[in-house]
Amino acid sequence: MSDNQNLLAEQRRALILDEVRRRGGVRVNELTRKLGVSDMTVRRDLDALARQGVLEKVHGGAVPVMEASTHEPGFEAKSGLELTAKEDIARTAASLVAPGTAIALSGGTTTYALAHHLLDVPDLTVVTNSVRVADVFHSAQRTSGQRQGAATVVLTGGVRTPSDSLVGPVADQAIRALHFDVLFLGVHGISLEAGLSTPNLAEAETNRRLVQSARRVVVVADHTKWGTVGLSSFASLSQVDTLVTDGGLAAEARVEISEHVNRIVVTGELATPHEGDGVAAADDDAVDVDDSGARADI
Repeated sequence: MSDNQNLLAEQRRALILDEVRRRGGVRVNELTRKLGVSDMTVRRDLDALARQGVLEKVHGGAVPVMEASTHEPGFEAKSGLELTAKEDIARTAASLVAPGTAIALSGGTTTYALAHHLLDVPDLTVVTNSVRVADVFHSAQRTSGQRQGAATVVLTGGVRTPSDSLVGPVADQAIRALHFDVLFLGVHGISLEAGLSTPNLAEAETNRRLVQSARRVVVVADHTKWGTVGLSSFASLSQVDTLVTDGGLAAEARVEISEHVNRIVVTGELATPHEGDGVAAADDDAVDVDDSGARADI
């Protein structure tokens, strides 16, 4: 982590959090040397990360927070994490969306970022159980007026979770009656053993319904979700058609995931365009990984 003097605070904090998680703890003086910033800057960064609940400050440094499998951070707490990675993932995922298709967006901060990039894709039908996602489209219509080709948004209804998703029997029933081309799914955690998981039991059931109603499932998740396990699993990795993630995902993890997921798209690395059912070509800032874990034309 050298030559990072000019990093934005958000990028610097992401590097700090990665280091804490990877090593199980770091000291302030180690971070000052690696980041090339002052002791005071590092301490401010640690304070900010501690307020977000993603690490714990200890004398002289910081250690990871060991979260219970039932812990569910609120939308605001999650929205401040991995901002650059989420934005890159959202931009890449949006390039996979073909005009005129029916898509679904689950709840989550990454799908919320994705919604902003879909505003200019014409003639979409968007099914969502996310209050935040629906508001992105409705706010755009209020600002610019009803324009030709604007998305038609179907909000499922249901009971609101801390992450501002709508879940429960009402949401499940609405989703069960629908069929969409592509589901873009944000997740709390991904692992080989647990697959896709969430700490919220009702949200797990609603996500399960979303997966069942989709022709294709695209998971949008930054590298920090790998290895995280929530209370309830709702899909296996083999049910995922495409994973869109960032370059922070370790090479070993890419190989393990590619044994179960058809396609991994990594942002920030060159890719060859690909066409699929209801899915447009990826942009030029992503790389695909084939089932051997190597870069592949798609």
